[in-house]
Parts: sequence; C-alpha cells; structure tokens
Amino acid sequence: MAYWISTFLLVLGIYIAISMALYYLQDYMLFKPEKLPKDFQFDYENQEIKEYNLETRDGAVINGLRFFPKGESKGVVLYLKGNSKSIKGWGKFAVDFTRHGYNVLMVDYRGFGKSTGKRSQKAIKRDLQLVYNKIKEQTTEDRIILYGRSLGSGFAAKLASLNNPRMLILDAPYYSLTKVTARYAPFMPLSLLLKYPLPTYKWLKYVKCPIHIIHGTHDKLIPYKTSVKLAQIQPKLTKLHSVIGGGHKNLNNFESYHNMLDDILNSQSKTLDLETTSINVIHSSKKAKKKA
Repeated sequence: MAYWISTFLLVLGIYIAISMALYYLQDYMLFKPEKLPKDFQFDYENQEIKEYNLETRDGAVINGLRFFPKGESKGVVLYLKGNSKSIKGWGKFAVDFTRHGYNVLMVDYRGFGKSTGKRSQKAIKRDLQLVYNKIKEQTTEDRIILYGRSLGSGFAAKLASLNNPRMLILDAPYYSLTKVTARYAPFMPLSLLLKYPLPTYKWLKYVKCPIHIIHGTHDKLIPYKTSVKLAQIQPKLTKLHSVIGGGHKNLNNFESYHNMLDDILNSQSKTLDLETTSINVIHSSKKAKKKA
C-alpha cells in the first residue's frame, strides 16, 4: 500500500511540475521574436515605406511600417503576422497587397522587433485596437481590410468582432490556441494553464463583415479541418479558399494562393437572387413508381 501511495505522489509531483513549467515557459514556447536595435533601418526593394512608433497608455512602444502602393490607394490592409521573427522579414509579403493598390500596415507585437512592453493577450488586443483606431483617423472603415496570418488570425478575428472593417481574411487560422496546444499535451489542463487561449471560434460569432479563410490542405501544424469548422460558424458570411497541397508556411509559393488574393481583394459584393437558382430543389430519396 505504501508503495502505491509513494508512486501516486511521485506521479502527481511530476504532473504538477510539468504544469508549472508549461505555465511559466509558454511565452518562450509560443513566441519566437526577433529583436531589432532602435536605429535599425528598414529597406525593401521597390517598396515605399514609412516607419511609425505608437506609444500605449502603459508606456510601451509599438513599432510599425506602412507600405504604399503606386498610384491611388484603394484602402488599408492591417496585416497581423505570425509568432516568429519581426516585421523586418514579414514586410516582404506586403507586395502581395500593394500590387493591388492597397496600403499595408504591419506592426510588431510587444517584444518583437523594436516594439517594447510586457506581453499578454489583453495587452496585445488593446495595442491592436489602438492601431486600428489610428487607421480610422485617416480613412473610413469600409476601406479597412484585416488580414490575420497564423497567430495573427485570432487577433484579427477579435478586432473584426469589435469593429466594422470591409472584410476579414484569415490565413491558416486556428480554432483556438488551446486546441492547437492540446495536440501536443493532451493530458494537461490547458484551459487553466494557457495565458493565450485565443478563442477564434468565439470571436468569429460576432463578426459582421465578409470573412475569407485561406488554408493549405497539407498544413501539419494547424490542420485544414480547423478552417472547415471555422467556416461553419458564420456560413453566410464566410468563404473557404483551399490551397491544394499547401503547408503552413509556404502558401505564398503557390500560384493558386495569389489567384485567391486577387479574387478576394478585387471582388465586388453583390446580392444573389436565390429565387433564380436551384436552391429549393430537393433530390427525392425514393424511386419513382412505375405507371401501371
């Protein structure tokens, strides 16, 4: 009996120790920031840029870049990046939107690039709303597009739920970060341990604008079926775009991805007259009876 009690206490102690390690080390496991010196000079070939520093109410500084299109602007894309590096590297993707005539604004989360401040889910959400408000000072919301990539998809969904942008585009989104991490630690109480649960599925319920979801069918980090589930939350507002063979980090290497962006960014919303379609036609499950 004493042996089983000792074994139980040992296993319990290990379980508690792992839980504590997950709680205190999750920032290091989730975020992979690249820090840049304050005097770092951003430079992109054939791209006109302007650097911004936005001070938050708690004294943090959020660093961002604005990329300008050639010619007249159609609007602004607020691009919320993934969990690694800084806008130094992510800025290379701005061309996918400036070529369509859009300004692109990218910001580094706290602790990334030149941005400062203590990081938390609440603080990041507050920072991004501040950035969104600054954009609204310069243009109307019907000219703002929210684009969330991987980690940024949850924050983009939250922003869209609180505001009225023209559209929301989610690139390789997760159902919730709790679901993603549960694949790697299925026996841990992640709902209690995670500081960044990021429940995208909850926030999508309150989005009022068109939602476009782009996902690779071979994504091994965030499975494609995740986007299928997300698309079912608001099916009338949502369109799912599948990049056949695409993984988690290489969608930009597929021609189909760029064709999808072209369709999304240049689409004009129109009302479909369903009465002129076959929507009310129901297939009979019974075989027609032969005439006598």
